[in-house]
Amino acid sequence: MNIRDSVRTSDNKISGDVKVLSDAVKDKSYNLIDRLEAFEDIINIEVGDTTLKRTKTIEREYELRQLYIKFEGDNPTGTQKDRIAFAQIFDALRRGYDEVGLATCGNYGVSMALASKLSGIKCHIYIPDNYHSDRLDEMSELGATIHRTDGSYEDAVKHSSGVALSNEWYDANPGGLNTPLQIISYSHIAIEIYEELRDAPKYCAVPVSNGTLLAGIYRGFVSLYKRGRTSRIPKMIAASSVDKNPIVNSFLKKYETCEDLKPELIKETKLNEPLINWHSFDGEEALYALHKSEGAAYNISDKSMKDMYAFLSKKEGIRVLPASTAGLIALLRLHEKERLEPDRYVAVLTAKY
Repeated sequence: MNIRDSVRTSDNKISGDVKVLSDAVKDKSYNLIDRLEAFEDIINIEVGDTTLKRTKTIEREYELRQLYIKFEGDNPTGTQKDRIAFAQIFDALRRGYDEVGLATCGNYGVSMALASKLSGIKCHIYIPDNYHSDRLDEMSELGATIHRTDGSYEDAVKHSSGVALSNEWYDANPGGLNTPLQIISYSHIAIEIYEELRDAPKYCAVPVSNGTLLAGIYRGFVSLYKRGRTSRIPKMIAASSVDKNPIVNSFLKKYETCEDLKPELIKETKLNEPLINWHSFDGEEALYALHKSEGAAYNISDKSMKDMYAFLSKKEGIRVLPASTAGLIALLRLHEKERLEPDRYVAVLTAKY
């Protein structure tokens, strides 16, 4: 079995306080405002405020000063996907939906399943037949209904959106009307980095797939800069699997728009799947961020990600999904090429393992 887009299976435990709040959210005898406030309290308790850790071991190894890791594995299901999942469910609850539909390869599905369970909203998750995630059991245990679909992940997104529309469910898929909400959710990562550093880093490196995470972090820093909170906007670095991501491919070719890849040329492996696709749903937003910030993009091999995973586990005591190290590797490669001056640098690691 190939394991795809998955952190190691988690218990997804919640505290007693969150259980009480969840009961209030699901109790329709309360008015909607009270239920929304209770769900917002759940978000404030469980989601975000993840660790920003200075990595002195890597600094010594690579002779780079003030390198920080923003570790999104601290979120309740172990990935940054919790930020957008809980935001989408809050929106669904606010708008009176009882059921939600979405496509996933693994992590987003678990995040949506947990958020749905805590809100009392029925969750339908669509997964391509050829995807085998060790998080499937978690989704089912959290009460989600799993639907298998033909074709690729992109096909599953299209199919699940159509089903959601016909059944009048909330459509929680990436892109389209959901892009602004998801970008705002990810912009909080920039705010959290600023709160620790009291300014923006010189570079911020991010692994990319659909591009929403990078676009959101960039927008967060732009907002901080325009409000006079930071002295600069960081240069953004995008990193993905070699020749398997439209954002990185388009930037390296100096395209102004994000061009799709040929689906038949995308080869998945156990390590690279969280990063690859032939169409990035928010690719235009991410590509814009790279160009405007005068950033960079890198292709990262499976071996490099595997080696960095082992290094972080041994030297820093952090167990991350290998694919989430892509941004960090890219930042270090930039340093090897240009010898970055002492400053502050941040790499976002998106999942625990």
